[in-house]
Amino acid sequence: MDRRNFMNTALATAGVLTGFETFADANAAPVQFADKLSLKVLGTNWGFVGNTDAFCAALKKEGYDGMEIWWQGNPEKRNELLAALKKYDLEVGFLCGSAAPDYAAHLDGFKKQINAATTEFPMKPLYVNCHSGRDYFTYEQNKAFIDHTSEVSAKTGIPIYHETHRGRMLFAAHITRNFIEKNPQLRLTLDISHWCNVHETLLADQQETVKLALSRVGHIHSRIGHEEGPQVNDPRAPEWEAAVKAHLAWWDEVVAHKVKSGETLTVLTEFGPPNYLPTVPFTHQPLADQWAINVHMMHLLRKRYIKS
Repeated sequence: MDRRNFMNTALATAGVLTGFETFADANAAPVQFADKLSLKVLGTNWGFVGNTDAFCAALKKEGYDGMEIWWQGNPEKRNELLAALKKYDLEVGFLCGSAAPDYAAHLDGFKKQINAATTEFPMKPLYVNCHSGRDYFTYEQNKAFIDHTSEVSAKTGIPIYHETHRGRMLFAAHITRNFIEKNPQLRLTLDISHWCNVHETLLADQQETVKLALSRVGHIHSRIGHEEGPQVNDPRAPEWEAAVKAHLAWWDEVVAHKVKSGETLTVLTEFGPPNYLPTVPFTHQPLADQWAINVHMMHLLRKRYIKS
């Protein structure tokens, strides 16, 4: 028996999968989308072993609506991506960002990626998600990233979101609040797992700030974090019930905003591979099956947020 089958069999035998599904069913979202097309669930190629065609084939088989992928600067890679998206009838959202430590080089590289991702791909992306700035840049330096994306989004009609991510400009809840209050055009990709880790809480002491952030969310990364890390080892395990409940409550509020506004919500299932996913010491074998967890999250999101 391979590791994936072993893990799934062990969890099912322990009653964990059934228990998690029971919990999700017993706690239905207070507001749901009437139209299933109002929720688009995407998959990540982070950790996937195989080429773009194989990845798209796997997404289609599982029932995903599309993928989120880093902007492809190589024309051949873009052609490969376009062909696979068309072949499997999938949509795409792009991820843009820079790793340059120098501010000027960082901003220049970021602008080039944003400009390319919004103009050089034949298929219009659902959105562009940004790993924006750095946590050590000044407020004014990081504001330049918002200003540029706001201008590009207005010109192209493509939504551009800034992710709440460790190491980036929106790395913490209170920092993000300052940006929200001073930049009414700012829209977020909510990966609130990072804030749980940064603040070492499930954010009960920052409810007003979290509520403000939830009102600005355009896109969600549906990974579940905890007080000591950005990713639980398996959200189906009963020991993570408090973290799961907290994240579902935050996502519920975002869905309620979208239903009220009539907007479509995009969600990426983004449980990551090692070293986000904990491993067994010395062997570096993952403690859970990343792909299975993400597929589980896709089904959970649809069941929770689309009226049957």
